[in-house]
Amino acid sequence: MKPAMTTDDSSIAIAANTDAKVMPALRRPQLDDAKAIHGLIRACPPLDVNSLYVYLLLAHHHPDTCVVAQAPGGELQGFVSAYVPPATPDVLFVWQVAVHESARGLGLGGAMLRSLFERPSLSGVRFIETTVGPDNAASRGMFSSLARRLKTQINESALFETHHFGEQAHEEERLLRLGPLALPG
Repeated sequence: MKPAMTTDDSSIAIAANTDAKVMPALRRPQLDDAKAIHGLIRACPPLDVNSLYVYLLLAHHHPDTCVVAQAPGGELQGFVSAYVPPATPDVLFVWQVAVHESARGLGLGGAMLRSLFERPSLSGVRFIETTVGPDNAASRGMFSSLARRLKTQINESALFETHHFGEQAHEEERLLRLGPLALPG
């Protein structure tokens, strides 16, 4: 099922449990979404929860590389934060992918990522990079599936080791690199 795109300006709330699983509409985040994004991230461990200010900045500075998934009732069910690093304009770095438990099983994470490739501003992207912990099987599976769907390879290497996180006791984050991509555009 291909997700619909919308530019609805309505306020978003975090998704409540729903009986029918319907693919949410995907769109760029807006400033008014930041509070619900923050709440969604809190509801999706093991994702690191950043300050509300970070999600305001993502909605303001990076709406072309981020996606929110909005249920027909207006609830926020998914979020992808990503950006193009200034030194590597052919890379899309995916920071966080969050899917509310009520929307799991729809392939929403992959659909949000694929929707980014339809945006003209990302037509120059040839690689996707992200970091994942060694035990995050869900993220690893989603990015492996995305690589298969895009008919490209996925490589893994060291990036952030445990000692880089200082006293936070955060496990290492390995770099996954998908590509090269042959995106339309």
